[in-house]
Amino acid sequence: MSVKQLFDLSGKTALITGGSRGLGLQMAEALGEMGAKLAITARKAEELAQAKAHLQALGIEVVTFTNDLQKFDAIPGLIDDVLAQLGTIDILVNNAGATWGAKAEDYPDEAWNKVMNLNVSAPFFLSREVARRVMIPRGQGNIIITASVAAFKGTPPGMNTVAYNTSKAAAVHLARTLASEWGPYGIRVNSICPGFFPSKLASGLIDKLGDQLIARAPLRRIGGEEDLKGAVVYLASDASRHMTGQALVLDGGSSLI
Repeated sequence: MSVKQLFDLSGKTALITGGSRGLGLQMAEALGEMGAKLAITARKAEELAQAKAHLQALGIEVVTFTNDLQKFDAIPGLIDDVLAQLGTIDILVNNAGATWGAKAEDYPDEAWNKVMNLNVSAPFFLSREVARRVMIPRGQGNIIITASVAAFKGTPPGMNTVAYNTSKAAAVHLARTLASEWGPYGIRVNSICPGFFPSKLASGLIDKLGDQLIARAPLRRIGGEEDLKGAVVYLASDASRHMTGQALVLDGGSSLI
């Protein structure tokens, strides 16, 4: 098999949560460009419509599903709808996420629960549903969980995100644990750990601390609109077929120092 064939996703179907904007849309563009048919989900129908029009203008086949992943009992129905339209799910990208800023000693219960529900529980429940209904019976599948470089760090001055950091560390280990259990079924599970990228989730911190973030990164930059694409295609394709349970960091080197 040639290197080009290793990265080719033609004939594959990918489900991407939080795929209507930011990193999710960037990953959707990448997987679609490499030939995958896409199903993207998000809470807001208008943002999904905009993302669908954008992706279709690039020649990418895509269907959309409005869904709130914090409503766990709706997950089976979401998978029903995806399978009804696309027939299968080869690649699952658990990208939807949340954060909340507050000092640890004052952190609201509702904030902790929201972040944990969306960043940890929802990826597990969705992965479990897809694995037992699609990937385990087929003896193959590929799951990617969007974690964060915050999984490996505390919170520096100006960032009070105890639930986010904790949840992303859990996401990394969720990928490792699922990889160890589901590897015998031919299912690979990896996490992708971005540093700071322009997105709605990170925009406030980038606006506030952008110069400091750039100065602390050995590459002297934050992530751009193209910087996640190669990594997600690598993880989603046969190019990484001997890789599972790993966390791929993309942070300009900021976690090194």
